[in-house]
Amino acid sequence: MTKLNITDTILRDAHQSQAATRMRIEDMLPALEKLDKLGYWSVECWGGATFDVCMRFLNEDPWERLRTIKKAMPNTKLQMLLRGQNILGYKHYADDVVDAFVKKSIENGIDVIRIFDALNDPRNMEQAMKACKKYGGICEAAMSYTISPVHNEDYFVELAKTLEKMGADVICIKDMANLLLPYDAYSLIKKLKEAVKCPIHLHTHNTTGTGDMTYLMAAQAGVDIVDTALSPFGNGTANPATEALVATLKGTERDTGLDLDALADVAAHFRSVADKMKADGTLDPKVLSVDTKTLIYQVPGGMLSNMLGQLKQAGKEDKYYDVLAEVPKVRKDFGYPPLVTPTSQIVGTQAVMNVIAGEPYKMVPKESKALLRGEYGTLPAPVNEDVRKKCIGDDSVITCRPADLIEPELEKYKAEAGDLAKCEEDVLSYALFPQVAAKFLEAKYGKKEEVKETPANDDNSVRTLIVQDLS
Repeated sequence: MTKLNITDTILRDAHQSQAATRMRIEDMLPALEKLDKLGYWSVECWGGATFDVCMRFLNEDPWERLRTIKKAMPNTKLQMLLRGQNILGYKHYADDVVDAFVKKSIENGIDVIRIFDALNDPRNMEQAMKACKKYGGICEAAMSYTISPVHNEDYFVELAKTLEKMGADVICIKDMANLLLPYDAYSLIKKLKEAVKCPIHLHTHNTTGTGDMTYLMAAQAGVDIVDTALSPFGNGTANPATEALVATLKGTERDTGLDLDALADVAAHFRSVADKMKADGTLDPKVLSVDTKTLIYQVPGGMLSNMLGQLKQAGKEDKYYDVLAEVPKVRKDFGYPPLVTPTSQIVGTQAVMNVIAGEPYKMVPKESKALLRGEYGTLPAPVNEDVRKKCIGDDSVITCRPADLIEPELEKYKAEAGDLAKCEEDVLSYALFPQVAAKFLEAKYGKKEEVKETPANDDNSVRTLIVQDLS
């Protein structure tokens, strides 16, 4: 076996999972030059919730942030997370918007694009993967890991084969809820290494306290790359700590080659950032505690907090455990979607509504109807047809690739953005988050006033704050 490669998530998933993605570029800049010299396979710094939060809460242009990081880190591959046909938003976009966004991401400094789909529907990843290859990026196709009667080792092995045939340069196992246990990781990675030729990249968190052990077993099985986070933002709802894994493997055949003293030097800077965030309440120490409820209910931490918030609003907090019991029922009725954005919010909200109404599917949000109509893609298992009939009546179910039904829309967004957009990047910001980008761009190019935080009852704001299961 060769050395184990490391992707550090300190500039994206680590603070997204622990501090609602609130790390600013000014907090990153002093450490970037040293970070660039550490010898990581890549550093994840963009995508996920960063794009939205930069404009909505931090008064930063996400494109400028990316260019700034690239300039300071010329020797390290920069990585981003992309939600397939959803890009970084919450709906499907036309192929021309996906193509343009991928092109501009690579032009502005991204090297590796991790592309996933909430339903593991390869058709929803196809356009982003093609664009990534076309514009010279490293295409990392991700499988959203979950457990269900249909999600077994054979399922993921076959999916990996499909993604490799589609042009994936790397296959990622994306364990967003820390459900992949150590011995299961060993077995799955052994089978994947036999089935596909491209490198295997494993992503997990430490929510349930099993992440370090999962990585150790994965390393023994021959995994090529793993995601870790420097210790000031490591563990808990974030990824396992970088230094602990580096120390564990030092002197073994899977030695990472990273220097512990150099890591400690960079970590010292981010410790001061974490201390500042704890002091202002941005980073709640609760995110560092082990929570094994995820293993029992298979519900990501952010989804749990979202459901609790909905119950509080309804004055039904006493129904919390009823809702947790309802989640697996809804998930089964809906064809066992993996619980990751946006399906985690859809299933969780439906479970809350079922309990509050006292009758399953008496109240059905438009997102549940869209999922059952096939607007998000093919569900992994057969849907409960009685439930589908009750929710959408005689509406037809989409069987084609959902994006085939969307006309090209880039020119429409250009026209809508008008004088607000000074470049193609601005148009893409507007396409993804029209209201937020309009406000941000007006402040950036016009009055130069501070962008105020959106009220908490704003739908997109609520979604942005659901951070642990966005990763």
